[in-house]
Formats: sequence, structure tokens, C-alpha cells
Amino acid sequence: MKLLSLIIPAYNEEDNVEHCYEVLSELMNKNSIRHEFVFIDDGSADSTWNIIQRMAEEKDNVTALKFSKNFGKESAIYAGLKNCTGDCCIVMDCDLQHPPETAVEMYRIWETGEYQVVEGRKESRGKESFLYKIFANAFYSLLKSSAGIDLHGMSDFKLLDRQVIDVLTEMPEKQTFFRAMPGWTGFNTTSVYYKVAPRYKGISKWSKRKLFKFALNNISNFSSMPMQIVTVFGVIFFIFAVILGAQTLIRKLMGRSAEGFSTVILLLLMIGSIIMFSLGIIGFYIAKIYEEVKNRPKYIISRRVDKKKSEGSVDGK
Repeated sequence: MKLLSLIIPAYNEEDNVEHCYEVLSELMNKNSIRHEFVFIDDGSADSTWNIIQRMAEEKDNVTALKFSKNFGKESAIYAGLKNCTGDCCIVMDCDLQHPPETAVEMYRIWETGEYQVVEGRKESRGKESFLYKIFANAFYSLLKSSAGIDLHGMSDFKLLDRQVIDVLTEMPEKQTFFRAMPGWTGFNTTSVYYKVAPRYKGISKWSKRKLFKFALNNISNFSSMPMQIVTVFGVIFFIFAVILGAQTLIRKLMGRSAEGFSTVILLLLMIGSIIMFSLGIIGFYIAKIYEEVKNRPKYIISRRVDKKKSEGSVDGK
């Protein structure tokens, strides 16, 4: 039988991790799917690691990974991909907002051998605020127009074939956007639709600030469109300068000096603000390049626990 790896990132999810294991394990056994769990503790401040560690020590099919600090969900996902051993994997949240039954549906589609990637798409976004939905739609629309990638309704809830897993984990880049990467690889892809379920317990760890930073990073990771804005501003102001210069020269030749000291001040303020805005965009991309060339590990695993390798280990990828 093929082995399915269930990759579960967890950050301060002490109320959810054990319940997640029980629900998924029961469902997989019921459907005769051989499976393993890879739980990644992303530097939690609560007892999440203690629970995951205990499960890994007691269960034959659980691997527990502990980050040395909070590296973020992207890093946790890639650590799971690197350390899973299945013929395919499913990445999902431990709060069970990704319906377990949909995971079984994804696996059955993969079993046919026709698709290497099965994407989970949100049929409905669940109980999200109106402002959050507006922000999400604007982000996906901007990404589609700038990078040609349609991620409307997408999430990190995906099934990946072993071939896709190997391709993703061999990529050297540090700044990643997992939600878009499997589709970018070009493997045969299909989608299943699901309704976002309520969280089993607890609250979302995504603040508005984190979401904005997430969107900004991922637009820059997949598109150079913000850099083109600088060029567009330059062209617009060049045309504006030519028109204004011609008007000033004509007035001068006609014996009428150009009026409007306040106009000059406004123009200087506008040009100055555009220059500073453009420098900010360029500086942001330079910072991203700086992060890449430092070549620091995407994550550091301070502990790894399973029944085959119960001792702690330190790892960096």
C-alpha cells in the first residue's frame, strides 16, 4: 500500500494537536489508508511541543519536529516536506478548518495516477470579516494581474506526489510561497472544493499585520510588478515635465514669465514623494536579495522525536 504523509504545522495549538491526530487517524484507518504524521512545532510558547513529543514517543506513525524559534508557517511546511517519507503528502492545519473528509477525497484522486497535485480550493471562506475578504480578494487579484497566477480560493491545503515534494525541497531559494509553488512546477494539477470549517478550539494566529506582511512578501516573491511601478512613474513624470517645459518656454518667448511659485513647490513635493516611494520599492527588493544571498537556513530543527529516532537532534535546512 502507498504511504500518505500528513504534514501538520502547529503554533500555540495545545488544544488542537491531539484531537487532530485522533480525528485524522480514525478517518484514515476507516478508509484503509496507510499513513504517517509529521507534526512541526513552530516555536510555540505553550505546551504544544510536550503534547507532540508524547504522541511521537507513543505512536509508531508520528514524527515530531521542534523549531528552535518561530520561523513561520512557510518554513514549517517545508520542514515537513523534507522530513516526510510518504509516496504523497497532504499539508493541512491542525485546527481542522481543512475538512478531513476532503483529505480522503484528495488521496483517492491521486490514487488514479492522473494528477501529481491536488489543490484544495475554498468554496466558501467561512466566518471571515468583510474587510478580510476584501483584502484577500485584492491580494489575489493583484497577484493574478502581476504574475499570472490565479489563487482565488486557494489555501495551503494540498496533496503533493513524491515527485513534486522532491522538486520543491531541492529548490535553493529561501523566500518561498508554498500556496503558489506546486502550481508553478507545472505538474498535472486538479482541484477539489471545500467549505472552511470552524476552528475546533482557539483563535487564529494571523493578525492583520502578519497578513499584510505575508501578502507583501509573496507578491515580491512571485512578481517584479512593483519594480515596474517605478518605471511607470518615471514615464508619466517625463511626459508631464515635457509638457510643462514647453509651456514655460512658449510663455518666455511671448514675454510672459511663468507664474505660480506655489505650483513649483507642489511639483517639488510630488516629485520628492514619488522618488522616496520608488526608493522604498527598490530597497524592499534589495532587502529580499540580501536575505537570499546570506544563505541562512530556512529553519532550524532543535529536536526530532519518533519511535525510530527518539533522541534529540539538531538540523538546519
